[in-house]
Amino acid sequence: MAITLRDVVKRYSDRDGTQIAAVDGLTLEVPAGMCLGLLGPNGAGKSTTMRLLTAQSRADEGTIRVLGHDIPSEAKQARALMGVVPQTDNLDEELTVRQNLEVFARLYRVPRAGLREAVDRALEIAQLTGRAEARAVNLSGGMRRRLLVARGLVHSPRLVLLDEPTVGLDPQVRADLWGLIAGLRADGVTVLMSTHYIEEAERLADACALMSHGRVIANGTPAELIAEHAGDRVEEHEGPPDRLAEIEGLARRAGLPTRRTGPTVSVLRAERIPPSLGEALTNGHRVVRRAANLEDVFVVLTGETVE
Repeated sequence: MAITLRDVVKRYSDRDGTQIAAVDGLTLEVPAGMCLGLLGPNGAGKSTTMRLLTAQSRADEGTIRVLGHDIPSEAKQARALMGVVPQTDNLDEELTVRQNLEVFARLYRVPRAGLREAVDRALEIAQLTGRAEARAVNLSGGMRRRLLVARGLVHSPRLVLLDEPTVGLDPQVRADLWGLIAGLRADGVTVLMSTHYIEEAERLADACALMSHGRVIANGTPAELIAEHAGDRVEEHEGPPDRLAEIEGLARRAGLPTRRTGPTVSVLRAERIPPSLGEALTNGHRVVRRAANLEDVFVVLTGETVE
C-alpha cells in the first residue's frame, strides 16, 4: 500500500478548551498507482488528513504509514518521495516560474546534472513552458494553480497529495487541471486528492472515500458507491412544499431514500418503485427521470448539500 492509516485520531481544542476530533478513528488504504478521491463536506477532516500524512500535524492516536515509512518518525524519508500541492497558494511571487521550480527541485535534492531537465519537464506537464521567465505575481489564477501542481511534481514523486486542487477556479481552468491530474494517473503515479467537488471525484478518481465528521463512512469506486447507496435511477418530483413532504413520506414508507433539493424531492432507487406507488408519487405532477450519480450518494450519506 502507498498509504495506510489505522484508527487515526487528531484532536484540537476550541476556545473554551473543549477537545474536538477533526479526525476520529480514520482507517484508510490507498494502493500504489491508484487515484483516490477523498470526498466530503467542509469540516469533514480532509485537510487535517493531508497534514497528518505530511507530518505537519501529529496524530494523537493510531498509526500512519506512507510509501513504506512510518509517520511521523520517518516523515523526512517519506516527504522526499511525495509531492504536495496545498490548498493555499504559497508561491514566491518575486521569483519567476522557473525559479520557483528550481528552488523546490533543490529542496528535494534533484541532482544538479538533472535539475534543468526536471524543471523543463514540470513546465511542460503544467503547460507553462512559454511563461517560464514570467514572475509568479503576474500569472493568472489558473496559471498559479498549475505552477503549484508543477512544483509538487518537479522531483518526479511516486505519490502526489492534492488538497482541494481546483477550489475557487472557473470551469475552464478546472477542466485544464483535470487533464493534468488525468495525466498523472496515466503515468502510474499514486494520487490522493481531497475535494468537495462531486464531478471532480467522479471523473478523476479510480475510487472514492467519503468522509464525514472525521471518519470514512463509505469507500469504493464511484459506480460501486452509486449502486449501493443510490441505485440505478432517480425520479425528481416538483411541487409545493406540502406536496414534496407527502412524496417524501410515501417514498420513505416504501423504504426508498430521498433527497430534497430546493423545489424538488428526488426519490432514489426509482427502479424499485411499484406501479401503484408510482401513480401516487406522480399524481399529475411533473417528474424528471435520470440516472443516479455520486452527488446523490454524497447527500444521502452526509446530509450535506453540494457547494
